[in-house]
Amino acid sequence: MARVFLDTNLYFDITKRAKGKLEPLRGNLLFISPLSAHILFYTYKLSVPDKEVNEMQEQVGIVPLTKYILDYALEGPTKDLEDNVQLHSAVEAECDFFLTADKKLLNMKFFGKARIVSSLVNLVV
Repeated sequence: MARVFLDTNLYFDITKRAKGKLEPLRGNLLFISPLSAHILFYTYKLSVPDKEVNEMQEQVGIVPLTKYILDYALEGPTKDLEDNVQLHSAVEAECDFFLTADKKLLNMKFFGKARIVSSLVNLVV
């Protein structure tokens, strides 16, 4: 069982766009930043409560957005604050994998101990 951080784009997919994407992740511990839920609600103009989001929240750990994470995110490693918050949240949750569709992040390969990947298929988890 691996500790897997879901970048916002994957959280969107699993929650609203392509719900079947959650199935290959079962059996792992999944984490998100609360920022991802905020961005999801803002992007889709969702209202609370939202059944799909509430069900998803039962299946993931939420990494608290702390001053510590924000301070590090303001320093990098990228120029995108939201990406930095996600990356530092994965470090805080001691994740083994950072799952994303973001090509710039995928080019980093690793952040902390987390391997940055687009899929867990064919990986030893």
